[in-house]
Amino acid sequence: MMSSENLTRTNALLTVGSLEYLHRRTSTKWREFPAEVLPMHVAEMDYEIALPIREKLASMIAGSDTGYLGPMPELALSMAGFAKARWNWEIDTESVFTATDVGVGMIEMARMIVKPGDGIVYNTPVYHNIGNWIDELRCRRVDAPLKRDGLRYTLDFDAIESAYKGGAKLHFLCNPANPVGTIFSREELSQLAELAAQYGVAIFSDEIHAPLTYKEHTFVPFLSVSDTAREVGICVTSASKSWNLAGLKCAQIVTASPKWREVALSMPPAVRWRSSLFGAAAGTIAYQSTAWLDQAVETNDNNRHFLKRILDEKLPQVGYRIPDFSYLAWLDLTSLELGQDPFQRLLEEAKVAFNSGAAFCASHTQFVRLNFGTSESNIEEAVTRIGRLLG
Repeated sequence: MMSSENLTRTNALLTVGSLEYLHRRTSTKWREFPAEVLPMHVAEMDYEIALPIREKLASMIAGSDTGYLGPMPELALSMAGFAKARWNWEIDTESVFTATDVGVGMIEMARMIVKPGDGIVYNTPVYHNIGNWIDELRCRRVDAPLKRDGLRYTLDFDAIESAYKGGAKLHFLCNPANPVGTIFSREELSQLAELAAQYGVAIFSDEIHAPLTYKEHTFVPFLSVSDTAREVGICVTSASKSWNLAGLKCAQIVTASPKWREVALSMPPAVRWRSSLFGAAAGTIAYQSTAWLDQAVETNDNNRHFLKRILDEKLPQVGYRIPDFSYLAWLDLTSLELGQDPFQRLLEEAKVAFNSGAAFCASHTQFVRLNFGTSESNIEEAVTRIGRLLG
């Protein structure tokens, strides 16, 4: 247990340990850079995970329940219950399959459909590993960039149709859109599904950040949009981002048509066996831990607005659109004139780590992604360090 002197409050909701305490963690967020660097990059929250999850994992360790993952129907049942309650999305529990993580789920399902050299559409700026997944499949990246209006990004259907016409087999959709912070509407997703059906494209919807949607926005699961979406679509998701369980390694592949269910069933058995027993057990509890999730969303809601206030006060020239979901801010640093690589300069001189915008889109080198799933003091310190660099 953490001692009281190591605990600080984040908006009196979820606890965030002191930096000294956080540096005892062994995840890449806390080991990638030297201790003097403030890490605001990796997409994991600094909050203590939900107590029921901790208790479940502790009881498994105490009982030496540390073997391979076998049948765990309660995971699909728990996920389906959450989806129905939160989004009115009906999931067939017999059409839920496990994979090690979302990347593995996307890649292994895609292997059943594409061959090397086939085109896969994606929409930059986008989560950088989506491009890496395409590369791992030895397929062609086909970029249909998001349409930008200021700092609001939306789907560009002309670009998408052009990509589909070019013979692409798949579309890796980041829904909702990381790093730009956009929630796509039901109408947009419906239009996308119709285009995919017209051109024979399968849409793989990565929905890992969806539970972290703020109350004034409505997340729409792609497979809930229409019969057409269910025919062309596959969802790959996990409890890992929303409940801070990335290291436990268990994602879910969800299908909604007989065709895609048969494809999922035909994947190598190892796709399922490589998932983690701990991840499946934790995910089962997570989908039921809605009180903790609601606290996380409320805390992140406060933090996204706190970041806006701090930027307005200390760095008003930084471009920032308050995101629709999650704990990731997409910041335009162009006006700071930090050179060709602001990310590297901030890392080396300001001792604060963000994600470089170039990782998400080659044309966005003046952007960084900031993780505000932490304490207000860490958020303010990150902004202060940028300000000090400017002099």
